[in-house]
Amino acid sequence: MKSSVTKLLLFITILFCFSCGSYKNVPYFQDLDHAKNTEEAINNFAVLKIQTNDLIGIHVTSLNPEAAMVFNSGQGSGNDASINNNQVYGYRVNGNGEIKLPLVGNMKVAGMTTEQVAQQLNSDLTTYLKKPIVSVRLLNFKISVIGDVLKPDAYTVQNEHINIYEALSLAGDLNITAKRKTVFLIREQNGKREYFPIDLTKKEVFNQPYYYLQNNDILYVEPDKSKYSSVDRGYRNTSLLLSGLSAIAIVVSALLIQNR
Repeated sequence: MKSSVTKLLLFITILFCFSCGSYKNVPYFQDLDHAKNTEEAINNFAVLKIQTNDLIGIHVTSLNPEAAMVFNSGQGSGNDASINNNQVYGYRVNGNGEIKLPLVGNMKVAGMTTEQVAQQLNSDLTTYLKKPIVSVRLLNFKISVIGDVLKPDAYTVQNEHINIYEALSLAGDLNITAKRKTVFLIREQNGKREYFPIDLTKKEVFNQPYYYLQNNDILYVEPDKSKYSSVDRGYRNTSLLLSGLSAIAIVVSALLIQNR
């Protein structure tokens, strides 16, 4: 009896130690000094560049508004697209990195920022409009967050500036069972697919070139083994119950044999 109690206490102690030890992997920015203010320069911000197959929204105003309206619908050959199940019109960037505009014709936009496109159009349209004012934005900027987060999904980004932590916030943050040291950013660019390993427990994430997300980036959060354990708990509990009943049956059978 004493031996059984000792084994039980030892098992509980080991379980407690493992439970406490796992907490060290939970907090973000573990190498940041929490006892003082820290300051560092931002050197890795990259302005979003337009890519092929992007959908560009263009709005033009001028002193002759009726003439400007022809640019604002975005409708035309190959220009319409559906965003989030709602019909939204814009200018689709073709495989050559161009959009086709009324009067202007084909315009190369791939590799440019939306601000650069607006400036170029503002200059080009002075031939047709009086004092044109052009605004340009990316209509299909989205990122996906999958894996062990609260709300895995594809998220449309309303502006052109989002970082890793903002994306994780959209997805409701990581679950407690997520591996914070093995998050992956998956990015397709220049005909290649790249995988960037991310350790969220290190503040160096802020200085990495992938900290600011690009269109169609995917964040994958890997679950740890406890995630599987929690999902499989019902099965395991049933197995333990059956094992316990089997053990009891064996003991009872042995006692009956001894009493004969």
